[in-house]
Amino acid sequence: MSASMSFLLERLHAAGLTDVVAVEPASGGLAATAGLAHRRDGTQVFVKAFREPPSEDTFAAEAEGLTVLRERGGGATPEILLADRDVLVLSVLRPRADTVAFWEQFAHVLAHLHTTTRHARFGWHRDNWLGRRRQVNTWEDDGFEFFAQHRLLRWLGEPRVQQALGPADRAALERLCDRLPELLPLRPACLTHGDLWSLNLMATPDGRPALIDPAVSYTWAEVDLAHLWTTSPPPEANGFFELYAELTGLDRDWRERMPILQLRQHLAVTAQFDPDWGAADLVRATLAPFRRRH
Repeated sequence: MSASMSFLLERLHAAGLTDVVAVEPASGGLAATAGLAHRRDGTQVFVKAFREPPSEDTFAAEAEGLTVLRERGGGATPEILLADRDVLVLSVLRPRADTVAFWEQFAHVLAHLHTTTRHARFGWHRDNWLGRRRQVNTWEDDGFEFFAQHRLLRWLGEPRVQQALGPADRAALERLCDRLPELLPLRPACLTHGDLWSLNLMATPDGRPALIDPAVSYTWAEVDLAHLWTTSPPPEANGFFELYAELTGLDRDWRERMPILQLRQHLAVTAQFDPDWGAADLVRATLAPFRRRH
């Protein structure tokens, strides 16, 4: 067993799951160490842990997100078996089947989440976590102010972002934030997954769409849509976007807004990972029209 899997086994035993006999690596997440744990009775559970947890409430906030997506939004999520400071243990999901039918089913799931959970304000009752960085969820009445302050400008203080973006880029981001009411339509807040890239969509044992790794808040639905749109969904997902647009009444210009809405995720990736898979370059490209010409 590798050192990382031995680490997970130690965490599980310390948490009282002493019947776990082995842990094998699980693919997916980038921030935490994850594995599939085998119990003495032949059953399996999913486990993840940080060697140095970002906060005492990291996994509690994630567990809360999974619960609220299921209970308020009606989506499937894994069962929470244990969530404490050091370890998160969940029921096992299976890889999704990338079929047209699966993605059409998910269009209905996501549309239901976004259209039945509208909220008067933007934010959440607590901060939670996007990878290893805090997601600031301070309540705001104005969606443009919330997105500017807590989803975009919030990242400018991160050391890796300061290294990647020069003064002209930072000024361009501030100008973009000032113009958000011109660039984006007025939209209500709703419950969002918050980190909805394609790897965070899996399937229940009976094949239904299931969500993992949320960073929930009440904000614009298109934040979730942008993350899916810009993270290389499979060809079978093409019909998902058209059906979601139909179910939610999206206007025809929604695709043009995706790069601006996805800035938040590109900034978060730039802040946390080296290499950043081109995230900083995508930030600069999106900011190019807002750079002041001399």
